[in-house]
Amino acid sequence: MTKKPEDFLPLSQATYYILLALQKCRHGYAIMQDVEKISKGNVALGPGTLYGALSKLQKQGVIEQAEADEEDRRKYYILTSLGEEIVKQEYNRLLSLVMHTQELMEEEGEIKWK
Repeated sequence: MTKKPEDFLPLSQATYYILLALQKCRHGYAIMQDVEKISKGNVALGPGTLYGALSKLQKQGVIEQAEADEEDRRKYYILTSLGEEIVKQEYNRLLSLVMHTQELMEEEGEIKWK
């Protein structure tokens, strides 16, 4: 049975950042660095967490191992078309949450969380 992108939602924060980092082909250490940079230091992945997530995402068909130079022992990963669609749908889901919250708070006359 083929899963649809919405079957993966909502994503965990770590998974979302991993998929964002994989908009371009990356190896594990670069993914860890990108996640920390993209999240402004709010998410720091350890190797166990990262490689466990990469293995799971690869088995689910969300990412795939990319071709690498024979001399390079690192494994490189990239999003599949399913992975790209999952990122888009999660982005839109999160954006919708923020927009609805903002509209509600503006209707109430104040935004308490800014």
